[in-house]
Amino acid sequence: MKRFPLHINIIFGLILGIIWALLSSYFGWSEFTIKWIDPFGLIFIRLMKLIAVPLVLFSIIQGVSGLSNISKLGRIGAKTLALYLITTMTAITVGLLIANIVKPGALIDQEQRKVNRKSYESWVAQKDGVEILDGRNLTEAGAPTRTNEEKEEFIKEKMESVEKRKEQGPLQFLVDMVPENIFFSLGDNSLMLQVIFFGIFFGLCLLMIPSEQSQTIISVVSALSEVFLKMVDIVMQAAPFFVFALLAGQVSKMAGDSPSQVVEIFKGLGWYSLCVVLGLGILLFLIYPGVVSTVIKKLSYKNFFRAMSPAQLLAFSSSSSAATLPVTIECVNDNLGVSKEITSFVLPIGATVNMDGTSLYQSVAVLFLAQLHMVDLTLGQQLLIVLTATLASIGSAAVPSAGLIMLIIVLESVGLNPAWIAIIFPVDRILDMCRTVINVTGDATVASIVASTENEINYSGQNHE
Repeated sequence: MKRFPLHINIIFGLILGIIWALLSSYFGWSEFTIKWIDPFGLIFIRLMKLIAVPLVLFSIIQGVSGLSNISKLGRIGAKTLALYLITTMTAITVGLLIANIVKPGALIDQEQRKVNRKSYESWVAQKDGVEILDGRNLTEAGAPTRTNEEKEEFIKEKMESVEKRKEQGPLQFLVDMVPENIFFSLGDNSLMLQVIFFGIFFGLCLLMIPSEQSQTIISVVSALSEVFLKMVDIVMQAAPFFVFALLAGQVSKMAGDSPSQVVEIFKGLGWYSLCVVLGLGILLFLIYPGVVSTVIKKLSYKNFFRAMSPAQLLAFSSSSSAATLPVTIECVNDNLGVSKEITSFVLPIGATVNMDGTSLYQSVAVLFLAQLHMVDLTLGQQLLIVLTATLASIGSAAVPSAGLIMLIIVLESVGLNPAWIAIIFPVDRILDMCRTVINVTGDATVASIVASTENEINYSGQNHE
């Protein structure tokens, strides 16, 4: 009996999950799906996050301590950060160009836009922070299903996070990188940057002590890294079922017992979603594979997607770059032929600071919301969006919907009402799944470029499932 490749089985799981959710909505089984199927999807995410943090730690220590000299580490680090900044700014620029050409916010009913404009003018006049949300306006603009109380509570929570960030000094991000207690940082996926800092620091110190003293620790770290990679292999064998459970649960939560609800939710935000997906598609199908196939001469577009498909499909279903990281490392290492020395250093950093998909979505979302309220943003304001979104993406956690918090900062940077994020709530989860695919693919692209410049890539043309 023919055995299908893993990525094909995961696609089957995705499709069956969506079909099951729609059928369960039609027959009134949503409660059963959420209670008895969705938990397996949550278990899958927990397993991947369980593996991600220690794998990052041991991979970085192994990668740094395996370098022949410290100057090479500095060279690789400089290339990595420079390329991540370039890809992020490219993504934002693509998003702004599409939003300026299509103008998704101007394609809704003009009378509704005038109402939105009055609401914006009222907010500007009062400037008391987040106002009480007008449920009628939000519903007409395409964001139904949430009560005003739910919207206010959500935005209040997000605004508190933003206020805390604003009160901090300009160098707070450097303070946040240094852990007070590494064991505490290991227990919190949102503190991945601290784990990376500790791993680099620990690896550097291993390089600086005599080899007879460091070799035992390096051997142990290498063995532990292999153990966690084996965990990835084992968990991924059941990935098609887990992905089925994950998608079935997510769609059932959105649709409830009314399949038409999903359609109605997306009608009002269709143009906005189309612009985001179009921008993400340009990055995914044109820019990234074009760059990688140029760097790796033997690699075709088809083989690039075949090599990265397990990580991309997992990223889509999990909406988490951190949870996908172990599979991303495996795909880039085994399928694209990038050395472990590069993948163990570049990819964990990318999962933390490189959010191309999130940055593109933020740029489109800001212009869409401005157009929706008949607010024209100047060229200077749009350039400010590029800068703010780039910096915000660095601080965006590699977990589902973290981009919403960063979007508040970008909106405020150009003088727009942060409460408007409520308008894009209904489609954020689906778009989050799409942009996570871009985040992961962008990381793989940068790792391939860095590896090529360091002669640390050996693509054989054979993909390993």
